[in-house]
Amino acid sequence: MSARSAAQARRYDAAIGLGIALGAAGLAIASRELARRAGRAAGAGLVDWQQAEQLAVARLRRAAGALSAAELDASRASYERAMRQVVPLLEQRLELPLPGVVERYDVVDRAGWARANLATFEQLIGRLEAHLLPPPADYRLATGLGRLVNRYVSTRQVGFLLGYLGQRVLGQYDIALLSAEARPGRLLFVEENVRSTAAALNVPLDDFRTWIALHETTHAFEFEANDWLRPYLAERLERQLAGFMDQARSLQANGVGPFLRRLRRAGGNPLSGLMTAEQRRLFRETQLVMSLLEGFGDWVMDEAGADILPNVATIRQRFEARRNQRRRGLDRVIARLTGLDLKLEQYRRGERFVAGVVREGGHAAVRLLWAGPWALPSQRELDDPAGWVRRVVHQQPLVGSG
Repeated sequence: MSARSAAQARRYDAAIGLGIALGAAGLAIASRELARRAGRAAGAGLVDWQQAEQLAVARLRRAAGALSAAELDASRASYERAMRQVVPLLEQRLELPLPGVVERYDVVDRAGWARANLATFEQLIGRLEAHLLPPPADYRLATGLGRLVNRYVSTRQVGFLLGYLGQRVLGQYDIALLSAEARPGRLLFVEENVRSTAAALNVPLDDFRTWIALHETTHAFEFEANDWLRPYLAERLERQLAGFMDQARSLQANGVGPFLRRLRRAGGNPLSGLMTAEQRRLFRETQLVMSLLEGFGDWVMDEAGADILPNVATIRQRFEARRNQRRRGLDRVIARLTGLDLKLEQYRRGERFVAGVVREGGHAAVRLLWAGPWALPSQRELDDPAGWVRRVVHQQPLVGSG
């Protein structure tokens, strides 16, 4: 090869090398910019709350039985009459004045219920995401795209869940457990679902509204007339969230190996494997309270409902038959994932306990159900109301049994 040809070859190789270098630099810059854009698109959180609301509301407005604003307003007079009956009845039966919070209620459509609960979801997830998301300044392509994918999936999961539950909830005592201020809650009546359920059960609509109002107002009594209950549940929820944050940090530091080994040790109970021993204890304590809340509400509906609803037994019988229907397909999957099946068992177990307390200790024993954390039933006592009566009614201990 001539000297001239060799020089040309060197210049050619240099040009290729420069092109590769420039190409690599360009790719790095492009990747960084793409990651930056993905990070901006993903925003600062796991969920695009505005889009989640839009997805849920769109789904709910397509559901059968949608009502206009005028129809919702027209139903308010019926709920007002129901509350005028329910509040004095509960005050008489429970022998305590009901706080003014029960006067704060609203009649909403399904979309209104979803919007109210969106704030609760946002508050809970906001506690977690600071520990789960990578730093905002991390501009790696994989990180940015990962944030984008996580946000896309999480947004749709929240929107779907609210859209699903919003077609099933009849009423709710809406209370923000994690709020820094102990603001009183409010009652929400989801009129579209109340109407469709009353029609499905073939019971008078106004009677069914009163029946639901009695149940939800009982929940208001449980929280607002017993000032220990809200901080008790809030503390356990806070500690559960702290546990999940610790697990997230552990996964980031130690990988998934220890987590997978814990799942294997849990055998056929993945829920148990997902939680630490401390979280399982907190979960059991919370479930006990929820069983008592729901069981007490059902017992009150039967005990007091007959005073204002001659057909209360019929409503209860038909409602229970509908509640106990075997879920199929997607409903069954979602019930297991969201704990709706667990909540159904809470109703049954809690009501059996309260009925047993009345049988063993009379109405005087019922008044001690909400005396304080020490009076809460243990796991064993929830299935042995006579044992609870012996401990709480006859012994009146100064400290709880745990």
